[in-house]
Amino acid sequence: MTSEELQSIIMAGLPCEHIELSGDGRHWYATIVSSVFEGKRLIQRHQKVYATLGGRMQTDEVHALSMKTYTPAEWAAHPQS
Repeated sequence: MTSEELQSIIMAGLPCEHIELSGDGRHWYATIVSSVFEGKRLIQRHQKVYATLGGRMQTDEVHALSMKTYTPAEWAAHPQS
């Protein structure tokens, strides 16, 4: 899977204001900004992202996804490098 494919999958199921992905095709690192995360705990945010992947985690198409999730306000306050 390419980063473009993974980004399309996530964005199809989750409205994202910003998304950054890097990885090797199976192991991914993501930064995701979405208003859907408002009022959600970290685990709930991650569950929302995992839900967009459907069975791709179970079939090992995406072996690992490490993520940082932010609301738009959190992202605006986050120091950008």
